Amino acid sequence: MNDWDPAHYGRYADERSRPYGDLVRRIGAERPRRVVDLGCGSGELTASLSRLWPTAEIIGVDSSPAMIEKARTIKGVDDLRFLERDLRDWRPEVGTDVLISNAALQWVPGHRDLLPGLVDRLTPGGWIAFQVPGNFGEPSHVLLHELARTAPYAEHTAGVLRPASSEPADYLADLTALGCTVDVWETTYLHVLTGEDPVFTWVSATGARPVLQALPDDLREQFETDYKERLRDAYPEQAYGTVLPFRRIFVVGQRTGS
Repeated sequence: MNDWDPAHYGRYADERSRPYGDLVRRIGAERPRRVVDLGCGSGELTASLSRLWPTAEIIGVDSSPAMIEKARTIKGVDDLRFLERDLRDWRPEVGTDVLISNAALQWVPGHRDLLPGLVDRLTPGGWIAFQVPGNFGEPSHVLLHELARTAPYAEHTAGVLRPASSEPADYLADLTALGCTVDVWETTYLHVLTGEDPVFTWVSATGARPVLQALPDDLREQFETDYKERLRDAYPEQAYGTVLPFRRIFVVGQRTGS
């Protein structure tokens, strides 16, 4: 997958940032020394952690050069740094007090296999907290991949990276088996979006991006036209805007023992 576009992703920033706040509020750490944000994106939300934990070293990690470049322009926060790393093989230092990941692990194939190594890096009493979308069965994704499997698109989109998540009970079982006290819940936000083809604008910055980038220029425009038409049928505009239901899964665990 080609690089991310911070400006495009930043559209609907309020809606995208709300789950981050809902996740962080359930973390009970009082004075952590080291906090790591896995998949930090453009870093604004990572930087906001300094208000909650002003004495902590805060590290944001992301595989996107464009996102990290944008994050490194943030000023005015002490003990804040950003690393360009791939979450598939990068691990935080042993003795990390808080690990956060917001809407990033779904991009890592087999991400549940990462959990033992991440929990192992936590201090006793440390916290791991992540949020992943649980909406991959919704029209925004189903229509995307149905269209991508048709000619003339299929030969270009076969094998592209598809984000995926597991069910809440799976994450509960995983972290409990790793010796954590676990809190898991899910929320479906009803985002009211405005503008022309707002659901396309939303999903083309995230879940649809690998498919769109896999298409050659001469096919992408027609694909987008067809996809937008299908999205308009699935998410009809109302007098007050276009409603995008978005299910998200939240997991917060505290490592027990020594």
